[in-house]
Amino acid sequence: MATALAKAADGVQAVEHAARIEHVSKSFAGPAGQQLVLDDITLDVAPGEFVTLLGASGCGKSTLLNLVAGLDEPTAGSITTDGRPALMFQEHALFPWLTAGKNIELALKLRGVPKNERHGRAEELLELVRLKGAYGKRVHELSGGMRQRVALARALAQESKLLLMDEPFAALDAITRDVLHDELTRIWSETQLSVLFVTHNVREAVRLAQRVILLSSRPGRIAREWRVDIPQPRRIEDAAVAELSVEITEELRGEIRRHGQH
Repeated sequence: MATALAKAADGVQAVEHAARIEHVSKSFAGPAGQQLVLDDITLDVAPGEFVTLLGASGCGKSTLLNLVAGLDEPTAGSITTDGRPALMFQEHALFPWLTAGKNIELALKLRGVPKNERHGRAEELLELVRLKGAYGKRVHELSGGMRQRVALARALAQESKLLLMDEPFAALDAITRDVLHDELTRIWSETQLSVLFVTHNVREAVRLAQRVILLSSRPGRIAREWRVDIPQPRRIEDAAVAELSVEITEELRGEIRRHGQH
């Protein structure tokens, strides 16, 4: 996938954006012929920016994330990123026969990190996600929240500039999800990663993002976007978060009604 750079005034190549999505459409073959899932999506993610993609089920959020990840190709348009993105799914997808640390080491190995450096780096990443001492634990010994922390550490092990997250906290209970919101916000702030985060949870989107992008129902188009100027750290119960969430929810309901979904 292409990398987008801009020439700075001093002649040094500077990153212009973490991801650029230009007039992207995606169709899939169906019983009635080609079905348009995404239609003319244009979106930039700035370096260090946290963007959430929000929309009803089936609007193409995950499809768009897979295209940015390079797992599929758009039918039309182009996507460029600052290096290869890291992708984190809703399911942790950890190898159960490996320890937490060895799961992370596998990502380091694939990145070409020398064997004698992997253990120490895996320990550092576990500490970053607040799992110090969990290196030797097997997957079945970890809670759901701990497994997602290991999955996050494994994604961070790729040292990508762009982290793609596909509803990574959807299966967790509310308290665990809230704790991981705090941890993700902290890690994003410390690492200056760019994040493109898919969710159908409006409050989660407002809780985390600097910018919320609403996709219309199928075919997915950018219906509206919001800049979230609420200072971090935020709480999901904060009045400002709740107020903006109500506004976005009403817009989402309108999109669902317009497209006849129930």
